Parts: sequence; structure tokens; C-alpha cells
Amino acid sequence: MYVLGLAISPLVLAPASEYAGRSALYVLPFGIFLLLLVGTALVQNLGGFLVLRLLSGLFAGVTIANFGGTIADLWPRHQVGYAMSVFLWAAVCGSPTGYFLLAFVAQYYSWRIVIWTILALSGAFWLILVVVLYGFNNETRHSVILRRRVAKLHKQGQLGAHVPEDMQQQSVGQLFRITLSRPFRFLATEAVIICAALYNGYLYGLSFLFNDAFTVVYGEQGYGFNIIGVGLTFLGVAVGVTVGPVTNIWQERHYRKAAMKAAVRTKDQDTGSVEQATRVSSIDTLPNVPEARLQLGQTAGVTLPISLFWFAWSANYPESIHWIAPVLATVLFGWSFYTLILMTYMYVEDSYMIYSASALAGVGLVRNLAGAGFPLFGGPMFKNEGVGNAGTILGGLAVALIPIPFVLVKYGPRLRRRSRWASQHMDDE
Repeated sequence: MYVLGLAISPLVLAPASEYAGRSALYVLPFGIFLLLLVGTALVQNLGGFLVLRLLSGLFAGVTIANFGGTIADLWPRHQVGYAMSVFLWAAVCGSPTGYFLLAFVAQYYSWRIVIWTILALSGAFWLILVVVLYGFNNETRHSVILRRRVAKLHKQGQLGAHVPEDMQQQSVGQLFRITLSRPFRFLATEAVIICAALYNGYLYGLSFLFNDAFTVVYGEQGYGFNIIGVGLTFLGVAVGVTVGPVTNIWQERHYRKAAMKAAVRTKDQDTGSVEQATRVSSIDTLPNVPEARLQLGQTAGVTLPISLFWFAWSANYPESIHWIAPVLATVLFGWSFYTLILMTYMYVEDSYMIYSASALAGVGLVRNLAGAGFPLFGGPMFKNEGVGNAGTILGGLAVALIPIPFVLVKYGPRLRRRSRWASQHMDDE
């Protein structure tokens, strides 16, 4: 139910930043999330618990609704890759790290104490948000900042100041009409978004499915670990994810080189001056080359099923294969997972630009619906089919997804040119 709330959140909360700004959209919903955690820790019936978890996901999902826009506010297009990689590291690494840390609480205390612990940690981060965002007046949404400045100038009698048309405040009905309809239109008509949603949905489904699978593999039925021991095995995923931002440095260099080559080629055709093209590239006026974001994702697409097969058949024989073997497989899984998630985010962002919020909302909806659905059959599948067979099924599905980054590299420009929304940015290439 919590993850289902995360799926709905970007569609419901994202428009609010147009009115209140991004700072308010971080602080207020997250504060409500803290109150819902209090209710969750105190609730005495299942129905109330499920409703509170759904609402908790809805308000906690504020970062999903907000982070892409915040990063785009702060960094130019050709510098956004490094910032996005750091944010996604924190977002993706948070889940396995949380299982590791909270295992020490769950080993000795009830689930209610686990919720109180989450409340304490989340409350501390919320206080940091309040101090940083409001204490230092750190609003980032350009349209909101400009409207506030114009309003201040009007109060001072400078009535000549005005807000450009594209930054003027839209009506609530218009905003919700766009945010509630456009993501579904993207999912129904845009091949790029369909591919990104398939990969994101499967990856997040796997990540939540593994929460139950790890208990089967490393718990009493498998290697015989206690709760803390099972929690420690999640560090394999965390280590793999942590390697991701390091290898992304290479990916970003590849992207910059590809963009500079495109700039040289374009300017040489226009002016016959390679020297001028190189000079222009150096002042961050590089053309947009979304397909250059995919190179490392091609490698990760191949290593993902390898990690799943490795995990499945090493964990299938706990009596004869050391537990470190499947843990090492999860290191490779963590790196593949992170790299593919970053690949899809950056490719969609570069392809759709001003429409990327709606595009990523569609991807996020599928991602979190899969995250909510996979745990419903993951645990039973590993118990009934056996670890080896269950993991092989998952690995086989990952094999079917391998062509996606390769297809996008070859046919991506053609698909984007046919798109009503992505084609508007083809002139930047």
C-alpha cells in the first residue's frame, strides 16, 4: 500500500509546486508524512493500518514529484548528469541500507518500534529540510521566484515589471488536466516512454521482490541467518549501487565527448570552421545528444540477467555454496540496477525536456505499481518454485529486456522525431 501511494503521488502533488514552490512541496507533505507515521505506530486494526500506509506513501512521494525539477532548476542541461547520479545513489541506496540498519531494531523489538525508529530518523531529516530550505530561503522554481519578485516590485510601485507568459501561473484545472492526462498519453503513444517504463517497472519490482526473496534465501529456510544476518546481506546491493556513481563519471565523459563531436560536426557544416565549433562547445552550448546517455546502460542491460542467474543458482544450494556467492551476485545486481535507472531517467529527461515531468510521471507510475505488485507473488514464487527456478524466471525476463538500450541507440532519433513532444527539441541537436 505504501508503494502504491508513491505511484499516485507525482500525479497528485506535482502541480502544487506551480503555486507554492518546491520548498513548500518538500516541507509540508513530508511533515504530514511524519504525522501519518505516528498514526501507523499507534493504529490498532488492519484496515486503519492499510489506509495509513497508502497515505504515507502519497505524502512521502513528494521527492519523486519534485526532485527532477529541482535538479533541472539548479544545473544546466550538460551538467545535470553528475547531480542526478548523486541523488539517485541516495534514493536507490536508501532501501537496502534501511533494511540493514532497521534489522538491528527488528531483531529485538516489535514492528511498532521499527515505525517509531523510522519516525525519529525521518523527523531529523525533516528538520534539516526546514532549516536549509526556509532558513536560507532556498526556493529553486524559476517561475515562482520570478512571480514573487514581480509582486514585490509591484508593492514598491514599480508596475512596469511583469512575468513572461510562459512563467505565468496557470489555473488549477489546467494544471491537473495536464498532470492527470499527459502521463497516460505518453504511456499509450510514446515508444521511448514505454521502453523506459518497462525497464523501470521491472527493476523496481525486482528490488521490492528481493525483500521477501532475501528472507527465503538467507533466513531459516536457506542459510539460517537471523534477522540481523538477513539485513547484513542487503549491503551487497548497497555496495553495487555505490559503485554506480563512480562508473557514471566515465559515462558523463563519454556523453560530453559525443556532444562536442556533434557540435563540431554541426558547426563545420554551417560555417566550415572547426575552430569556432570547438570554441562554442567550450561555453556549454553543446547540442543535445540523448543517445549518448545509453552506452553504459547497454553493458548494464547484459549484466543484469547475469547477476540474477548467478544469484539464483548459487543461492539454490546453501548446503554446499558459501553465502558470499549470492551476496556477490547482488553487488553486480545493485550496479546494474542503478546504472539502468540512471540511464532511463537521463534519456527521458534529455529527450522530452520541458515535457520531462509528465514523461517521468508516466514512468514513475508504472515503476511504483510494479513495486507494489511484485512482492505479492515474489515470496510465494521463491518458496513454491525454489530459489533456482524462481531466479531463472526473473533472469529470463531480464534477458528479454536486453535489446532496449541497443534499440534506442540505433532508432532513438527516429522515434523522437516521430514524437509530438520530443520532436520539438530535435533542433537542439
